[in-house]
Amino acid sequence: MRLKSVVLSLLLASSTTLYAAKTLSFNEVHKMPQSVEKDYYIWRFLSQKNTSASEAKKIILEASHLNKKLRTAYRTKTGTAPEIKQKRSMATAEEKARWKSNYQKLQELKKSKADYPAWAKENPEIECYLFNNCGTKIRKKKYDKLLNSKQFRVLSMDRKFDKSIRIILSENLPKLQRSLLQPPAHSNEISAKTHFQIGLFALKEGKEDIAMIYFGQARKKAEKRRDKDQANFWMYLVTKERGYLTNLVNSHDVNIYTLIARDLLKLRYPKIITPKISRSKVFHYDILDPIDWAELKKKMFSGDYNLNDLADTYKSRETVGHYTYIKAKASNYQEIYFPMPYRDAMRGMSKERQALLYAIARQESRFVPASVSRSFALGMMQIMPFLIEDIAKKKKEYIDLDDLFNPYKAIEYADFHLDYLNKWLYHPLFVAYAYNGGIGFTKKLITNPENFRAGRYEPYLSMESMSNVETREYGKRVLTNYVIYLNRLGVPTRLLPLIKKVTDPNETDQFR
Repeated sequence: MRLKSVVLSLLLASSTTLYAAKTLSFNEVHKMPQSVEKDYYIWRFLSQKNTSASEAKKIILEASHLNKKLRTAYRTKTGTAPEIKQKRSMATAEEKARWKSNYQKLQELKKSKADYPAWAKENPEIECYLFNNCGTKIRKKKYDKLLNSKQFRVLSMDRKFDKSIRIILSENLPKLQRSLLQPPAHSNEISAKTHFQIGLFALKEGKEDIAMIYFGQARKKAEKRRDKDQANFWMYLVTKERGYLTNLVNSHDVNIYTLIARDLLKLRYPKIITPKISRSKVFHYDILDPIDWAELKKKMFSGDYNLNDLADTYKSRETVGHYTYIKAKASNYQEIYFPMPYRDAMRGMSKERQALLYAIARQESRFVPASVSRSFALGMMQIMPFLIEDIAKKKKEYIDLDDLFNPYKAIEYADFHLDYLNKWLYHPLFVAYAYNGGIGFTKKLITNPENFRAGRYEPYLSMESMSNVETREYGKRVLTNYVIYLNRLGVPTRLLPLIKKVTDPNETDQFR
């Protein structure tokens, strides 16, 4: 690992902080290729006491993305906010003049105390811009009016209206929300995902005929197979027509919708690939080094390599995550891989805990040990630095954040965290929500009396209506992975019975 030469020093911030920090030099960080992995080390470098303000000002220019941690560390070191790199604008003079005019109209709208004839004065592009940027209070005061069919049709022709619809659905705008309960124009700029969300809203309002129109549009426009499967599943829920289930079982994707379809039709689950590899490791790659991973990712997505050949150079038990990731990409994700590495790290664990660890790791990192997220979640299990430090204190261990790139340490810490989550949550879906979005978020979500209670479309409606999109999708995928891995571990399990338990607090959590 190219960081082995880094001097190890213990920086004890207080008597209770059990945390060992490596010291990085400016040149070490400077030589790293621009990547999210380098951003992580820039953050580490900025956080060191011996880093000067002048070094900070130089190194921040090499970051690929300024997240909150980088901005905070830079401001602490220099006393100023980092400058945002300005991309060279290719806009014409006419476009710049139009943007300036729109901005001026927005300021006039914000200052004006007069009522505003919403969606009436300007063309759709300007109207959507004003609506999207004027703020919640002004939208509620001046825009919450019914749209007639002509207005709705005209606005649908502008792509900014897609964002407008998402705002309408998320805010307290009842008249505008009712305006969505009409058929869309056949040719419109509304995205597949937004069509789907309008369909869900229509179901909540008891408008199943309108919901079917929007689900149909979502299926037609969807580019990803998973999104088509989602629309087919909901069209089945509304109509109970088995043809939609047939479409689902013919999908190449393994997801919550296709597995439930197979449960309903009493079919076997689809074939997935768990490679058995004899070679223990490859010697040209350090699995613990995130910079090695950054360089491999560039090869994967450059288009300059035969991906099957590239995958074969990483075909070993130690790099099975890299191998299966590249193989899946080479097949355009039509080959479904569920690797099961590090079996020896799970000795003594229940099959359910093993399956959950595998389910989370597959979703978080595809089993790449040196993974780094944009928010600097680290390692195969993608644990945030604050949580790593908290677990280290509880375990009375001195560690460096880089220690979480060791898959065995990552599994150990994730297992420790799951022990905590399981004190309150014992359904894998809710545990997944808490692992991704936090236990406070999950408690608030499931104790809301409108969520995860008995009802015709429950628990699916609650699962699809969450405002936190990342956690919403994460939960569905981890639950799917969990069922697949339980079966691979020799525990025959179907998804549908697990889904049905979600509305029963006795089966899921301590909060309700």
